[in-house]
Amino acid sequence: MVWESLADLWRTRGVVNRRRLLLWVGVAIFAAAFGHVGCAENVREPRTPAPGQASVKILTYNVNYGLAGDDATLQAILEPDADVVLLQETTSAWESAVRPRATAYSHVQFREGPGAGGMGVLSKYPLREQEWIEPPEGGWFPAWRMVVQSPIGDLQVLSVHLRPQLSERGSVVSGYFTTPPVREAEIAKYFQALDPSLPTLIAGDFNEGRQGLALAHLQRRGFRSRLSEFEKDADTWRWQTSVGTVESELDHVVTDDRLDVLDVRVLSRGNSDHLPLVAIVTKAAS
Repeated sequence: MVWESLADLWRTRGVVNRRRLLLWVGVAIFAAAFGHVGCAENVREPRTPAPGQASVKILTYNVNYGLAGDDATLQAILEPDADVVLLQETTSAWESAVRPRATAYSHVQFREGPGAGGMGVLSKYPLREQEWIEPPEGGWFPAWRMVVQSPIGDLQVLSVHLRPQLSERGSVVSGYFTTPPVREAEIAKYFQALDPSLPTLIAGDFNEGRQGLALAHLQRRGFRSRLSEFEKDADTWRWQTSVGTVESELDHVVTDDRLDVLDVRVLSRGNSDHLPLVAIVTKAAS
């Protein structure tokens, strides 16, 4: 075919071709413009753990499928010295680049997914009950559930990479309007796999802003997106186009109320189109 599907470019060649994809940027600008509607009026001050209080520092980062081995992006993964690192859009090349440098982590695992659907996890603490969850119809990438045996007790973690705002025919415009229900169906399926007896953190690339259907689905089930509690306006994704820089908040850290979140922040590091998020969590008071 003379004209390649934009969706196929995204899935099979990954973000190397996002510059071409984002020439179709009109609706992405809408997402940037309206991604912060409904932001919290007041933001919380970050806290440090109290003396003797156990905590876990978690980093989530979509590293960009096409940048395997990029030094600045590797530094963005490792220099924050998180206890648990959740990576999206990894590949075998990314795994080869990360493993030799992840010497601070005793537990390192990667899973390959379709196209840009791979994931990695680095942990200083043991991991168990890992489950690779295939997406529902219309979804593109799997999710990864794990239980971290952390200083605050067993912590259930779900790493997600939800459907991009692209239609099956590769249109950003129609995809913006047609894919929100797909992301809601994805998170609904992944949520069903969770163990309700465990404190839970869900993090990753949601490919939607604070008013998205996937986040609303979690909110109805007692979960909260935490970045908005600490930053009124927070862009986690950016891309340079011929009409300027497009920015939006597509990455999130979501928890239930059994976790007390001391801080969530966006780090301006790395060369991925996404930015890493770091959260510090502890056990909520009984």
